[in-house]
Amino acid sequence: MHAIRVNTTGGPEALVYQDVPRPEPGPGQALVQVAAAGVNFIDVYHRTGLYPLPLPFTPGLEIAGVVTALGPGVTGLAVGDRVATSSASGGYAEYALVAAEKLVRIPAELDMHQAAAAMLQGMTAHYLAYSAFPLKAGDTVLVHAAAGGVGLLLVQIARRIGARVFGTVSNEEKAALARAAGADEAILYTQEDFTAAVRRLTDGRGVDVVYDSVGQATFEGSLDSLRLRGMLVLFGQSSGPVAPVNLGTLNTKGSLFVTRPTLAHYIATREELNWRAEDVLGWIAAGELGLRIDRTYPLAEATAAHRALEGRETAGKVLLLP
Repeated sequence: MHAIRVNTTGGPEALVYQDVPRPEPGPGQALVQVAAAGVNFIDVYHRTGLYPLPLPFTPGLEIAGVVTALGPGVTGLAVGDRVATSSASGGYAEYALVAAEKLVRIPAELDMHQAAAAMLQGMTAHYLAYSAFPLKAGDTVLVHAAAGGVGLLLVQIARRIGARVFGTVSNEEKAALARAAGADEAILYTQEDFTAAVRRLTDGRGVDVVYDSVGQATFEGSLDSLRLRGMLVLFGQSSGPVAPVNLGTLNTKGSLFVTRPTLAHYIATREELNWRAEDVLGWIAAGELGLRIDRTYPLAEATAAHRALEGRETAGKVLLLP
């Protein structure tokens, strides 16, 4: 089978299209023929070595496809089932192994592309809004990268709950997408200091929560955008990791809270996985949550997909198609 391999960590050119043996499912595993694989920043972090994996490896956590074989001890799944996950092993491939307990069935109303595009970013948006900082009606929210894959979904979910949402974007085209998703205000950080904009829009109070996937470039401004005892949810670092922080800073800026969550810890049980996946996939199937697939690439062009993602050229989801 064909797969993308990382033999040495580095830039997008480290993604190599190769022939590799098809894996065989072990105990508790399913072999999935991949119909579509999501491209996410965690894949970039694996490729660069920021989040180290043993070399060589095939990146990719998010896939949708069809079960083709089951390992010993697997129950509740059958060959031919349409499934999706955000916990694959080597998803940038024609076939991938997945722990059976991490797979969910795809609703009949959704196609494979929609399912692959929804799992990681959709469940991330879900845990951010319902668990990391549980939103309620009337809360004020700042979402960085509001026209990105997570951003567009998070804006919609926050509005669904009844929050007032501000989103940062880089240009007018992305501002229009954020507004269409429900953002009350789209702040062009290339033209205006987002912290000053937040203070202006909240009459100096600041927002209840900042959802920050950018990291290094926005961290200080995110803290300065919060109200007293507000929370910064730092769930990504597309601009680079945040430098060590003097915890006294949180005191002087208003007894602030900071958390650095990851999706795996919010779908650690089958109950949580089912809750988040059923909500997200169900809302999309019912037309209650809009899903934007920005572009697709053949599997062999994974390098181009990573360059587009890292270059902030995308607005919505990027998929690889084996």
